[in-house]
Amino acid sequence: MDMLILFIGLLLFFFIIGVPVAVAIGLTCMAVLWVENSFISIPLSLFPLKMMHGVNSFPILAIPFFILAANVMNKGSVTPRIFDFANGLVGHLRGGLGHVNVLASMIFAGMSGTAVADAAGLGSLEIRAMQDQGYPLDYSTGITGASSVIGPIIPPSVAMVIYGWLGDVSVGALFIAGVIPGILLGGSLMLSTYLLSFRISMPIQPRLPLKEVLRLSRRALLSLMTPVIIVGGIWSGIFTPTESGVVASAYAMVLGLLIYRDISLQDLREVFYTTIEFTAIVLFIISIAVLYGWLLVRLQIPLTLAGLVMHLSNDTTILLLLITLFFLVVGCFMSVIESVLIFTPVMVPMIKVLGIDPLFFGVLMVISLSVGVITPPFGNVIYVLVGITRMPFEKVVRSLLPFLIPIILVIVVLVLFPQVVLVLPQMMSG
Repeated sequence: MDMLILFIGLLLFFFIIGVPVAVAIGLTCMAVLWVENSFISIPLSLFPLKMMHGVNSFPILAIPFFILAANVMNKGSVTPRIFDFANGLVGHLRGGLGHVNVLASMIFAGMSGTAVADAAGLGSLEIRAMQDQGYPLDYSTGITGASSVIGPIIPPSVAMVIYGWLGDVSVGALFIAGVIPGILLGGSLMLSTYLLSFRISMPIQPRLPLKEVLRLSRRALLSLMTPVIIVGGIWSGIFTPTESGVVASAYAMVLGLLIYRDISLQDLREVFYTTIEFTAIVLFIISIAVLYGWLLVRLQIPLTLAGLVMHLSNDTTILLLLITLFFLVVGCFMSVIESVLIFTPVMVPMIKVLGIDPLFFGVLMVISLSVGVITPPFGNVIYVLVGITRMPFEKVVRSLLPFLIPIILVIVVLVLFPQVVLVLPQMMSG
């Protein structure tokens, strides 16, 4: 029990005082070993070997390629093509560009894998279009931020790649399991938009002629093929989830350089630099997190934690609700990727003891933590929206609050009905 408090409490303390994530994890590991006098029995040379093992993984290769694909698409004309296509489909409905905003985010989620890529890529385009048509800035900002939460849920998902690797769960099954929850999130936000349209002035544009809708569809067709290629390729077994990242990034570059011709070699150089920088940060944290997870198992902390949790209740649903609440709070203080890296080694052994399906738990974990991108104090998407709109931080947070209700309701539905998450992977394996 004392070791559990030290292992988790010390890590949280380092986060609170502002120590970088990788350094905080490393210092926690060193402190625990020192308290346990394990430096005598564990050679220091084992640490770098464990860290290297953490990133010497085929599934982890997917991360830089999905990041590269998202960066290439944001640099070119893929995002405006997607937005125009979504506008042609649902822009005439009550709620207008609010529905367009959500649908475009759902489509882009099938290409990017992160919430920040969605907010940064589509966000400025969506908010500008809504302002031009007279939508209130508060509402435009709120729905843009809320729809970005779908980014890590609909495949591909960088967070699910990391969870799958650390938790020994099929990444392909996780991708497929995220489809229905992602659609439910989008549907709940569109329903909220429809209801809010009776209170907020939302201009409704006329329905576009079928000829124009077809033109926009043709213009966006090649961009829309990206999620089809990714999910279809994994589902059919043509390529693995890791290889799908390579396919997605190669396809994005073919579109930008050869077909649309809206990305120059200089642009591509900038994209590569940004991708390498972000990938290096993520992989370094992963290598430290693997060492952290190895020590957790060695000291039997997950079993201790499972025993404590089981004392709270024997009802699996209540336990899942408590764990979900914990993740919602954690998401306020850490990014999705950091949280998955830290808590997967702790939680997966524990939930296996409790009899909870790790595939279902992975999707629930990623969705719950993803809410943190739009909650203070460290929500990454909030800062992106502040940069786009020039609104004060507090005002952006207030604009997001109404949309937390439908998102949390969807999470509760998933906890109560796990089969919603599991039905597609079971169909695929059957």
